[in-house]
Amino acid sequence: MSIVRESDLIGIGKKYEIDTDAGDQMVVVIHDDGRRELYRHERSDHETHCVMTLSDEESRHVAGILGGLSYKPKALETIEVALDDLRIEWYKVGESNNGVDNKSIGELGVRQKTGASIIAAIKDDDTIINPGPDYVITSGTTLVIAGKRNNIKLLKEILL
Repeated sequence: MSIVRESDLIGIGKKYEIDTDAGDQMVVVIHDDGRRELYRHERSDHETHCVMTLSDEESRHVAGILGGLSYKPKALETIEVALDDLRIEWYKVGESNNGVDNKSIGELGVRQKTGASIIAAIKDDDTIINPGPDYVITSGTTLVIAGKRNNIKLLKEILL
């Protein structure tokens, strides 16, 4: 597990120093105006070099890519991310989900019955971020779901 150190930069924003499992050291500075700067610590010269600067919108897009909202490697059929009590999981709707196939999120009462949310739906090359209650779930769709562990369990029971 990588190590993350957080510190306030008075009048600037926040700084996150990340030591990765691969041995790399990265620094992310989030400015109060929304800009993000990415730095890489070079061991050879003990310097930290700015790699790139991203706008708030670009940062959120890259975060979605890194977090797997756009593409999930085939080897990771199910994946779980935990942020305190919040869990984010990927769930692929299969042929065995006949009761769910071709029903909308609203018809299934996902949020009302489970407390979990479907935050993305991925099918083939199409990704729908935050699909609404009219979104129809079909076989072969990978749903990105968020909630507490027991909320996600209830949603999976509905999907089965």
